[in-house]
Amino acid sequence: QITTVSGNEFLLQSDIDFLILDWFHAIKNAIDRLPKERSCTSRNLEFKLRRSSSIELLNSLDTESKEPKPEHRKSLIFRLNYSASDTNDRNRVKSRLKKFISRRPSLKTLQEKGLIKDQIFGSHLHLVCEHEKSTVPQFVRLCIKAVEKRGLDVDGIYRVSGNLATIQKLRFVVNQEEKLNLDDSQWEDIHVVTGALKMFFRELPEPLFPYCFFEQFVEAIKIQDNVTRIKSIRSLVKKLPRPNYDTMKILFEHLKKIAAKESVNLMSTQSLGIVFGPTLLRPEKETGNMAVHMLYQNQIVELMLSEYSKIFGSEED
Repeated sequence: QITTVSGNEFLLQSDIDFLILDWFHAIKNAIDRLPKERSCTSRNLEFKLRRSSSIELLNSLDTESKEPKPEHRKSLIFRLNYSASDTNDRNRVKSRLKKFISRRPSLKTLQEKGLIKDQIFGSHLHLVCEHEKSTVPQFVRLCIKAVEKRGLDVDGIYRVSGNLATIQKLRFVVNQEEKLNLDDSQWEDIHVVTGALKMFFRELPEPLFPYCFFEQFVEAIKIQDNVTRIKSIRSLVKKLPRPNYDTMKILFEHLKKIAAKESVNLMSTQSLGIVFGPTLLRPEKETGNMAVHMLYQNQIVELMLSEYSKIFGSEED
């Protein structure tokens, strides 16, 4: 920490000892070179190297000297900053930093040692499933279980937003820790759980309905004959990759239970379609009328909820 006579404070901190010493000498040399009429000489300074790997320079004026004029303050600060950027010092530091960076471990090495964990949020669905040796992410299962345990009767479930800061905290915990207890009091607000689940699906690099299927689903929902429309949607769903299909099936089964409690939670299949349509499927590139796309997105989710048994049931059903 550098405190100037004008009251300005600067903090330089590092865990690298040689870098700290370079700063120390650069600043000391700059102060030693200042004209004596600036009322600030090296005799007025005390240097202390902290154990926390930071340098504190305490600047105290002689009791008989007067405070420098404003232009002198600016000059002092400028000279300190300029000296810290001295070419030789800078090149020396850059050289050492390059050596340090070149020896840094790879991301794969850090992950193998457990120092950096695989992310759940923001990762591709198939990668999350491969890591967990499952076809449905564990986080999705935990959220569904928690909502069905204490959220089916909650007014506006999935429509009402939870506290964003708490949702982000839950997101961090999921990404950093292996075990998650959604019965913990800090996740008591069920809207935080539903908000985190929606965030998980929104942050998938490729949505639950893969990009290559988007136009096919849109064309299917446009079919006028209801029986043909359902068969077309069913056929597309059966073609999805296994993680997408299994995750979609368990999610829609859950949302169907939400809709069954519409009289209490006021969440109909149409309401759920509005909430989950843009979250679960979207075009890779937005073209044409976004409002029309959103209408089809909502209708696809709504139809799959209302005709769940025909779309996800066995061939004999």
